[in-house]
Amino acid sequence: MSKTIVIALIFVLVCCSPSPTKERGERLFNNYCASCHLAPSVSDLPRNIWATYILPEMGARMGILDSGYNPYKGISFSEQSAILKTNVYPSRPILSKEDWELIKNYVLETAPDSLEIRYPSNTPSELARFNPEPISVDSFPGSFITFIRYDQSSQKLNLGDIRGNLYSYDVEEKRSLPMGRYGVGIVDYTEKEGVKYITSVGQLNPSELASGRIFINADNKTTLLPQVLHRPVNTLVADLDKDGSEELVVSEFGDLTGELALFSKNGNTQYKKEVLLGQPGSNRVIAKDMDRDGMEDLIVQTAQGDEGITIFYQEGGLEFRAEKVIRVSPLYGSSWFELVDYNGDGYDDIVTVNGDNADKSIVLKPYHGLRIYINDGDNHFKESYFYAMNGATRLVARDFDQDGDIDFGIVSTFPDYQRQPEISFVYLENTDPKNYKLEPYTFKGSQMGRWFLMDSADVDLDGDEDIILSSFTYNYSDIPAEFSKLWDENNVDVMILRNKLKN
Repeated sequence: MSKTIVIALIFVLVCCSPSPTKERGERLFNNYCASCHLAPSVSDLPRNIWATYILPEMGARMGILDSGYNPYKGISFSEQSAILKTNVYPSRPILSKEDWELIKNYVLETAPDSLEIRYPSNTPSELARFNPEPISVDSFPGSFITFIRYDQSSQKLNLGDIRGNLYSYDVEEKRSLPMGRYGVGIVDYTEKEGVKYITSVGQLNPSELASGRIFINADNKTTLLPQVLHRPVNTLVADLDKDGSEELVVSEFGDLTGELALFSKNGNTQYKKEVLLGQPGSNRVIAKDMDRDGMEDLIVQTAQGDEGITIFYQEGGLEFRAEKVIRVSPLYGSSWFELVDYNGDGYDDIVTVNGDNADKSIVLKPYHGLRIYINDGDNHFKESYFYAMNGATRLVARDFDQDGDIDFGIVSTFPDYQRQPEISFVYLENTDPKNYKLEPYTFKGSQMGRWFLMDSADVDLDGDEDIILSSFTYNYSDIPAEFSKLWDENNVDVMILRNKLKN
């Protein structure tokens, strides 16, 4: 080998190999991030987001206030007191200043200037299978619906709003029936055996102050669950141990802290509380026997840090064993999931949507969208399909065209308002389930609301499933002024997509 070639090789190795300080910065970043959740890829956020929002917050959680950042700035004394009790921001650093600088330098040297957003090559076609029907349930401009679920037995649409109003809406007669007012922000409602369970979130905006409540109405008498809850967003009502008494599994989404809690009857009337998961971000629970042992298990989605899906296997006597079966980056913004047997093998698969984009990293993210995880039969799940959709927050999964496979409806609360504002709703028609070929569609007028929640049901009793969207125009992230004006002027609270299959 010639001397010239040797010198060239040495030059390449020296210039292209990572420096020891950068390697140490990477190790520190991965070690400290992975202590709480899956370490995100530095390339998943642009440099300015890391520098302005994420790194200052990350430093504060390790006891280092950097670049003048103060996590207590602009909040009330009561809020400050609640945060101090959590010790989320330790009073003393948990690493040296030198190590923190290595982490910062590694992130800022590695992060890209911007993220590449790859839009699907097959842009949505016009949705002809469904007929859109916009509905205004009140005369107030804008829409503030925080709960929606269609009750097939009563053929009424149950709704809750930010003001604490609970009411049912008769779609055919186009009139509302008040059902009471409960706290602030109705986020869940269940009726079982004549007993009504109403969940109020209490604090809509992120907060460590607990003011959420569960109201229980029986024989026209309303009582409160004694425990005050930390921003509850979902309540499962189920007799998990088959003793004739309903348990409550409450997702206290919280903020910096939170928990998944089980409330079971202690005697005839009182509920005792047991924490199943001591972390923030629980947002949905489904009860199903996943290991086929005859006992109901709990399938739980978490966001807000350690994101993913956990199965709580019931082992008898309301004792549970937790197993995390899906874990994703804390940047994903996990919002909803459904259990469906996608491939028809008799085992439940998991479909998720990720797209919450109202936190400290507000930027279009190419990893937002719908994912299908296939069950191998032993509750091991493998991601088998991904549909990119900015800000995807809710989904429904049904055989809408009744051809024997699962189709999907997806809403985005945080679409790309500059380039694709119409992609706030997408219907994915399954044309080849084995090869995961799903054709996207959207409807004219999809921009008439800021879609937040959705459900599906046979609203008109014609034998096929319709899709119901609800709008929420509360200002919790920046939106172009023309859309705010559009939503106020049109005053669309609900959009029913009537399936024309049986028409």
